[in-house]
This record gives sequence, structure tokens and C-alpha cells, in this order.
Amino acid sequence: MAEIWIKYGDNGAQLAQELLATAGVAEQLQPHMTVGIKPNLVLAKPSASGATTDPAVVEGVIRFLQAHGVSKITIMESSWVGDSTRRAFKACGYTDLAARYNVELLDLKDDATVTRQAGGLELQVCRAPLSVDLLINVPVLKAHCQTRLTCALKNLKGCIPDREKRRYHTLGLHEPIAALSRALPQHLVVVDGIIGDLTFEEGGTPVNMGRVLVGRDPVAMDAYCAELLGYSPEDIRYIGLAQSLGVGSTDSQITELNQGRQTSFQAEPLSGRFRRHIAEDQACSSCLGSLVHALQRLDEAGIRPPRTLAIGQGWQGRSGSQLGIGSCTAKLDQHVPGCPPTAAAIAQYIKEHRS
Repeated sequence: MAEIWIKYGDNGAQLAQELLATAGVAEQLQPHMTVGIKPNLVLAKPSASGATTDPAVVEGVIRFLQAHGVSKITIMESSWVGDSTRRAFKACGYTDLAARYNVELLDLKDDATVTRQAGGLELQVCRAPLSVDLLINVPVLKAHCQTRLTCALKNLKGCIPDREKRRYHTLGLHEPIAALSRALPQHLVVVDGIIGDLTFEEGGTPVNMGRVLVGRDPVAMDAYCAELLGYSPEDIRYIGLAQSLGVGSTDSQITELNQGRQTSFQAEPLSGRFRRHIAEDQACSSCLGSLVHALQRLDEAGIRPPRTLAIGQGWQGRSGSQLGIGSCTAKLDQHVPGCPPTAAAIAQYIKEHRS
């Protein structure tokens, strides 16, 4: 069973370093190793948009590596077709980050490719990610308009040339994404779950989730992260396909190093149709983020939630007929347990208890 470690907060660098230490990553490291770090810089938008990986999370990974004697580090990425990776490096804060820590930036649009066979497909894969001793995948946790989720498995799509990206769409995305995860091993996953997006990989509807996750199995990570966004793993077809190809397992053991808490981020802007359902009192970003994702999934299914959903530390010890979200609302007549609960758990509870 794959292990996943989670810590809640808003300091991406600190969270990443503490999680890597807890996960025993130092035991994998040797000073001579070459390391590739693959963020999600799909386009030139800062991480606050929900579209791209927070550079602070990558900074924490770099600090951890350098503290353990690893100096041959390359941040590698290829933005989506039609956008400039170099522009994304600059706009997303990675040009400054690389200069500050003396690490290399590599635009994979310029990289040579290698042919690999996997999942019955012939794939063109960039040479550099295949050549490093340790590939660390640092996706941002967000929804996707076609595949519903983009996280560890789909983030490898930035390691193929633009002509392959176009071809993946003609193949329906799911099969080639799963096959790529077999052809290109990722050794460690560090998920930026601080700010993601509710519905769209390009950002624009950001949701504060307030957490970082670390694991070694990308299938287990995506299966768990699907639930954080209100989906089941079965809803994301490439997860099951990757498991069938032997990439990993959907089974995981979750270790939370702390509880969800309030962060310095402002609560996400809620659309009017969501806001009227929520009675929020000192809610944590992580719990509120789960609720927002759950309400979006319910809305997509045409399900109206109860009029009042209580959430936040201000509800501790209070009784009433409201439906509570999270452990702070345990004294209410009904509540969804967890600190925080997943969006999938919230959505399922509302489906089962609606009148």
C-alpha cells in the first residue's frame, strides 16, 4: 500500500521540506545524483491564479536537496502548445528562483526526444527527464476541463514535444497519459495543493486548499487527489489505465502531519449560488476548499445542497439542525467528519442525506 504524507498550511517551502524529511527522502539521495524537478507551468500565469505550481513549493524541494549535498538540479518544463516556456518561467517566478539557488532551467521544447513503447503505443518522450537519476514531479492540484483532474500522472505531459501533445488529444488523452506514466518513471511526487482551480486547467477560479502532499506512487496520489476534488478514482479513466499498466496502485495509507487550519490566504471568492448555502465562521482554507469543490461537483450533477451548510471553528460546541462540514461542527445534528473532509466525502454525504 502506497504511503502519502500531507501537511496543511500556506508556506510551501516549509511544508515541502518537512514532508520530504518525514517521508525519508534523504535516504534516497547521493551527492553525485542528477535531479530533475518537473512543475506545472502550463502557461505564463502566477500560482495565485490556480493554474501553475507555486515556486515556493519547488524552492522547498531545492533547499532539501541542497541541504543533503545534491547540487546537479534542473527545473524542466514545456508549456502547452502556443505558449512560451521561457515566458512562463519568468512570469511564474522560476527565473528568479533558479538564479537564487544556482539551478538550471531547461525548456523541454528544445530537448531531443526518445522513442518509447508502452501501453500498445509508440511515444516520443523528451530525453532529459529520462536521463536524470531522480525525477521529482511537482504538479498543482486542480481540475481539468477534459480529464476532470490534472495532477501527478497528467503533469508528465509537459515532458513530451508539442507534436505529441497534439496527438494525445486525437487519441483521447486517457490512454496516452497512462502509457506515458509507464514509459517515463517518476520517482517522487510533491503536490502543490495550496491553491488550485475549481474547473479549468488554465486557472481563473482559484480555490485555496492549503496543503502539500508527498508520495512515491503517482497512481495512489492521483486516486486520493481525485477525492479531494470531489471525484472518485473511477471518474478519471487514466488512473485505472495506469494501474493496469503496473505504474502503481490506487490503494494508499494517508498520514496527516497536522490538522487543517486557518492560513494567511483570504477565503476563495464564492459565486453567488454557492455563497448563499454556506454559514462560515472562522473556516480553515483546507476545509472550505473541500466544500467549494464538493458544491461544484454537486452543481454539475444537478443536485441542490441544503440551504445552510455550517463550517468553521466558530461552530465548535454549537448545536442545531444545520448540516456541518468538518470536525468543528460535530455537535450539530448532522455533520461530515474530518479535519478536513475530502470533497468526495462531503458530496456523498449530501447526496445520501438530501430530503
